[in-house]
Amino acid sequence: MSLTLIFSRQAKETYAAIQAQLYNRWGDVVLKKFERKTVKTLDLILQSPLMFKSIPDNPNIRKGLIHKNCSVFYEVKPNEIEVLFFWDNRQDPIIL
Repeated sequence: MSLTLIFSRQAKETYAAIQAQLYNRWGDVVLKKFERKTVKTLDLILQSPLMFKSIPDNPNIRKGLIHKNCSVFYEVKPNEIEVLFFWDNRQDPIIL
C-alpha cells in the first residue's frame, strides 16, 4: 500500500518562513540546496515512514532531520503521512 503525503497549514507556513529566511540571508543558491534536501528527506519518509526517531510522548509523530539546522515533524497515519511543521533547530526546544 502506498501512503500519500499531506501538509498541514502550519507545515506550509513554517516551510515558507524558513525559505524566506534562507533567501534573505544567503540567497537563491542556498535556498535551492535546502529545497532539494527537503524533497530528498520527504521522499525517504514516503519510502520508509518509520526510519526517523519518534518523539517520546507519541510514537506516531516523528522528527526527520533535513539539515543540522532544520527538521520536519510528521505523523504516520494508516493511509497517509501528515507533515505537521518544519522546525529551525537553532530555536528553543519545543514541547509536543
